[in-house]
Amino acid sequence: MSPAPRTALVTGGAGFIGSHMVDLLLGEGLEVRVIDNLTGGRLDNLAHHRGNIRLKVDLEDIRNLAPSSPLFRDVDLVFHFAGIGDIVPSIEKPLEYMEVNVQGTVRVAEAARQAKVRRLVYAASSSCYGVSPPTPTPESAPIDTRYPYALSKFQGEQAVLHWHKVYGLPVNSIRIFNAYGIRSRTSGAYGAVFGVFLAQKLAGKPFTVVGDGSQTRDFLYASDVARAFWLAGISDRVGQIYNLGAGKPQSVNRLVELLQGPVVHVPKRPGEPDCTWADITKITQELRWAPQVDFAEGVGRMLKAIDYWKQAPVWDTASIEKATRTWFAYMKE
Repeated sequence: MSPAPRTALVTGGAGFIGSHMVDLLLGEGLEVRVIDNLTGGRLDNLAHHRGNIRLKVDLEDIRNLAPSSPLFRDVDLVFHFAGIGDIVPSIEKPLEYMEVNVQGTVRVAEAARQAKVRRLVYAASSSCYGVSPPTPTPESAPIDTRYPYALSKFQGEQAVLHWHKVYGLPVNSIRIFNAYGIRSRTSGAYGAVFGVFLAQKLAGKPFTVVGDGSQTRDFLYASDVARAFWLAGISDRVGQIYNLGAGKPQSVNRLVELLQGPVVHVPKRPGEPDCTWADITKITQELRWAPQVDFAEGVGRMLKAIDYWKQAPVWDTASIEKATRTWFAYMKE
């Protein structure tokens, strides 16, 4: 059995899921290094660890990492979350998404290889499965990248697996379905449904429900996501791809019911699935992982921390129409 890991590096560690990963790692007693350029992350996400001598934060862009970066020296585990996460803006900024999510990932993989880390775990995306995957969706489902975000995340995954095949870098990849939780993004881009809805609730505005709200998403709370990555990091298995969700899709209408508030409807967007539903058989069997946070409980936690979204943009039907105009132009079925 390998000795217990002592040091971990989290790229994007000041971001949404990355900060939950930092929580878990510090709780496990590890020394933790964070790399984040604060484009999508916030130092406030790590403020509750202020003064912890086992945490070091470096304000660095992964695109600038040298192969011999000292930040990776003596690191046992690397958890790679850094990247651009908002989906809709990728249709207007494909070069930036490819530079960060692909080339940035290549630089992380090469720095990890040069440092001889024991494991790199890559945050992949279920968006690689496209609009109509089989449900529940297994890891063997066909790949159908419909927009630049999906392509960039899939190519990032292909890069780390290539580094495993050619150079022997020990990696695992986890395709996240729909993560949610406290500290989810509050960027100016039109993004994830929770950030949009919570800012609207704070402002006393109606929830902008896409379509009729019957679409379902396989929501998984961020602490459950972090635990899956930890298990993939300490497992003896390498070169694996795992789907990650709760395995229990929830409708947007159910989310609105839990959040409680008025609703207006905006047009359904082309290129997006009616249902996301992870087949989690592989990860539950091989890594002995299972979700722990019930959906209603997770939403309740977010409502208790709702002030976090005070600075988030408040979207309405007009601003959403403007932000998604290019999407509709290019993503016609």
